[in-house]
Amino acid sequence: MSERRGSSRFLEWLLPQSLLGRLSVVMVTGVLATQLVGNAIWARQLQKESEAETTIAAQHLGHSAASAIRFFLTLPPNYRPLLIQQFREMGGTRFFVNVTAAPVVTHEIESRSLAHIAMDKVGETLKSDLPRLADFRVAFVWPDDLTVSDDGTKISDLPDTWVQHILLLKPNPAPILVIQTELEPGHWLYLAALMPNPYFLESSNPLSVDRVVLQGLSLAAVLLLSILVVRWTTRPLAALSDAAEAFGKGENMPALPETGSREFIKTARAFGVMRERIQRYLEERERLFMSISHDLRAPITRLKLRVELLDDDALQEEFQDDLDELDMMVKGALQCVKDSDIHETPTTVRLDALIVRMIRGARLAGHEVQFIESGLTVLVKPLALKRAIGNLLDNALHYGEKTEILVQSVDGYIEIQIRDHGPGVPEEVLGSLCLPYVRLEHGRDRNDDGLGLGLGIASGIVQALDGELILVNHPDGGLCATIRLPVREGP
Repeated sequence: MSERRGSSRFLEWLLPQSLLGRLSVVMVTGVLATQLVGNAIWARQLQKESEAETTIAAQHLGHSAASAIRFFLTLPPNYRPLLIQQFREMGGTRFFVNVTAAPVVTHEIESRSLAHIAMDKVGETLKSDLPRLADFRVAFVWPDDLTVSDDGTKISDLPDTWVQHILLLKPNPAPILVIQTELEPGHWLYLAALMPNPYFLESSNPLSVDRVVLQGLSLAAVLLLSILVVRWTTRPLAALSDAAEAFGKGENMPALPETGSREFIKTARAFGVMRERIQRYLEERERLFMSISHDLRAPITRLKLRVELLDDDALQEEFQDDLDELDMMVKGALQCVKDSDIHETPTTVRLDALIVRMIRGARLAGHEVQFIESGLTVLVKPLALKRAIGNLLDNALHYGEKTEILVQSVDGYIEIQIRDHGPGVPEEVLGSLCLPYVRLEHGRDRNDDGLGLGLGIASGIVQALDGELILVNHPDGGLCATIRLPVREGP
């Protein structure tokens, strides 16, 4: 399993991140692999065909050489040079022929499989046609290295009329098959000829210049078309992604063009219908919040006026703070339409003052809350953070007999821990506590009016503050909820 995960991560790192890049890589890799496999199969087939053609051609050439040797065996030794001279003056025959007193030293070409096949087949044919032949030698030689006599005479030293109709010496020399056989002791016959296909050694080469150029052009055309097709296919997806991103930011974007493939047209239509439904829902919710906000401002204003008539300054200040907080929530109601939290400007909050004000009311209600001031501050949206801490504190007060709050700085983060001394939570349900409407059995007994939304709201607020809400069972009992916020510099 770990090996699979490692290979999957390596593949993710290796492939491009965009869909266009990934599809292009897959298409190019597929085309290249197909070309390589196809070329390998084609090269193997070409090799087999070349071997078969070379075998047949060498067999025919061997029969011709056997006939020539048989003919010269019937001639007296002193007639042979005269007949060869006549052949040369007539323009030659199938072979370039010479008689020597000893075998001529040859410089064979580099080792080639087709050359060995041809030489073996010629030798096999000679043995079959002339079983009494004393000795013979077969070799392929390049024209520049071809010696035609035992005195060292080169083919280039001979008149052109003797060889121009027999051998290919220029402009593109072809390998020459040399057959030497002993007719009688001290009398050797020298035969030199071309294969029926003079350039048979190149026929099995799949990497010849013309073939490489043709393969390269075809491969480039296929790759270009593949990339164009992939780009044409993914372009509508990019337009859909841009439209979705713009809609998420609240920007007005024109409707997606219903062009392209059938699947994209259906997707564009579905996206347009979804966008219209969401837009109608947002507009209806905005009207609802506007109505609620308008209806609440009047009683808030009346309450503020009545607070001014209170004689107790401390009580008047507390009421005024609560009304200011309520007024801020009402003003932020319209902004809540587009976001999950109230729009606030992040400010530096003194956590001790914020928490002390929250636990003061809990203590007046008879709850035991322990808190030691830390002197720490954090740059956040104060009302949003207060809502998150308030939800967690309410849970702790409902489900635990005693509550402890601890604020500390750990590794560049501010941690606000709220621990209750209740029964705790089964480990298997810890991951689902932040889901809406999730309530445990002991929670129903202690808080009948709850809906199971407090932890979910707190988790959403903390995430909006770029923080993290961690829920764990305390070793000494009870649930410990920790808000972990990054430390940021104030403006």
